[in-house]
Amino acid sequence: MTLDALISAFLNYIKVEKGLAANTSAAYAHDLRKFAKFAAQRKLEPATVSRADLIEFLGSLYREHLDSRTVARYLVSLRNLFRFALTEDVLTADPTLNLESPKVRKSLPTYLRMEDVDKLLAQPDIGTPYGLRDRAMIEVLYSTGLRVSELVSLRVMDLDMRMGCLRCIGKGDKERLVPVGRKAMAAVQQYLEGGRPALLDRRRQGTATTPFLFISRSGIRIGRIGVWRILAQSGRRAGIRTNLSPHKLRHSFATHLLERGADLRSVQLMLGHADISTTQIYTHVVEERLKQIYKAHHPRA
Repeated sequence: MTLDALISAFLNYIKVEKGLAANTSAAYAHDLRKFAKFAAQRKLEPATVSRADLIEFLGSLYREHLDSRTVARYLVSLRNLFRFALTEDVLTADPTLNLESPKVRKSLPTYLRMEDVDKLLAQPDIGTPYGLRDRAMIEVLYSTGLRVSELVSLRVMDLDMRMGCLRCIGKGDKERLVPVGRKAMAAVQQYLEGGRPALLDRRRQGTATTPFLFISRSGIRIGRIGVWRILAQSGRRAGIRTNLSPHKLRHSFATHLLERGADLRSVQLMLGHADISTTQIYTHVVEERLKQIYKAHHPRA
């Protein structure tokens, strides 16, 4: 079996049999195709790939100035590929067996200050349908901590305006209910009444519709890149100097909840983390914040 055929079989396996999310499958495909290109230049096939070849490939990633976390992800992709090859009897030995993972320095997630959140929410021009949409999107992101993939997949029917919550399908197709703040719900209501119908009429002339909550200029659901672009533009207008992303709003959501006394288990459930250890990193953010406050204000710090 050629390397290309092995990669195709593996990608089909994780999609069909393992049922991995589309984004996860796409990440595997990206990593393994990059390795396939490297292997083709050296005329390598599955049976001839050695530990030294893999070390050389990972070294080439560092030379491209990729960070340790990204290189570690590539190694995980390769490990899973060659383990799959073993189970399928394509190989008799795993070249990744004694390969050490790059040491990844854990960095604390960055988040926005409350005043920056307020500035960001003030940027969309709510006198236009697009402004109503953009404000509602930013409000929902900050109010719920949704991932951007979860946000763009929201349907109108997923909102329960009376209960003040939404239904979300997260990683691994796991469903969860997330509370939505009063201000975010009000922004969504304004968008549903004065923004979304206008956008649909403008692009579809009222002849068709879509179940998705947030729609693009084309009258179909907005994509992840579109949300990133809107946030980046709004951030620049608000004078926020750091790079603004949907995930930074997710970090802000979790950090601000913990700063105000929310318990870790509740934050875990709202974020949709499978393991509470993933959520615990936010406690370190709060600890660092408390240290800064202490040093800034205690007379003997």
